[in-house]
Amino acid sequence: MSKHPARNLLLTIEYDGTGFSGWQRQPGRKTVQGELERVLTSVCGQEIKIDGTSRTDAGVHAYGQRANFKGEFGIPTDKLAMVVNHRLAGGKRGRTTSGPIRITEVQEMPMDFHARFDARGKTYIYRLYNSPELDVFRRNYCYRIGQPLDTEAMKAAAREIEGTHDFQCFQASGSEERLTTVRTVYKADIRSEGKNVDIFVTGDGFLYNMVRIITGTLVEVGLGKMDPAHLARIIKSRDRQNAGHTAPPQGLYLARVYYETKEIPGYEEGTPGLG
Repeated sequence: MSKHPARNLLLTIEYDGTGFSGWQRQPGRKTVQGELERVLTSVCGQEIKIDGTSRTDAGVHAYGQRANFKGEFGIPTDKLAMVVNHRLAGGKRGRTTSGPIRITEVQEMPMDFHARFDARGKTYIYRLYNSPELDVFRRNYCYRIGQPLDTEAMKAAAREIEGTHDFQCFQASGSEERLTTVRTVYKADIRSEGKNVDIFVTGDGFLYNMVRIITGTLVEVGLGKMDPAHLARIIKSRDRQNAGHTAPPQGLYLARVYYETKEIPGYEEGTPGLG
């Protein structure tokens, strides 16, 4: 019997997804979950399996992925991030040294808490670079659009996405069948500064490639290929072929996971269908 009490720890994790085959562990492939489990197992002295809130694809990044794990181990909660981050950075010393994965916060939670099943909402950010110029340093972190985007038209289209709808039109063809494709988007927003255009989407859950297809659709609106007023009709059609293209993975970031509804942007605005 372990001399240490059982703990359930919630991790907040940021990562550069460029060199990984996504979040989820896969045999013979380098994944974010796999790397974290490898290091946590070494640090804690026992096999650790973590449960994440979102199975991000290869190339997708995160500012605020959340994951929890349980175990009986001696390392103090407030020291765990420092030790794990040191190992993730290859054992290099120095406060400015970091690997492509970093734990930013560790919290002790009740034993029945689950990072995925207890989540009440998520915010994703999709980053666009609206410039005709190629930029080698941005290629893994945004989607370059070479022609000017009409961001006001994109904002009008984004408003049509908000609310509770059947979003089957924004689900990748051939995806795993779901019990329901109804989701609530609490807030969809476009923010632009210079050549940078960011799409913020907050919802109670997302279908496979949903944010990337929403982005591709909004880009086509911004390029004048699609009327913003058509978004409601596209959603109502429930047909993937009526929506826009799937934006590439490298512009997508999991920004935040919410466990309290009062923290969710747009939740208190009376969005239809909210309980």
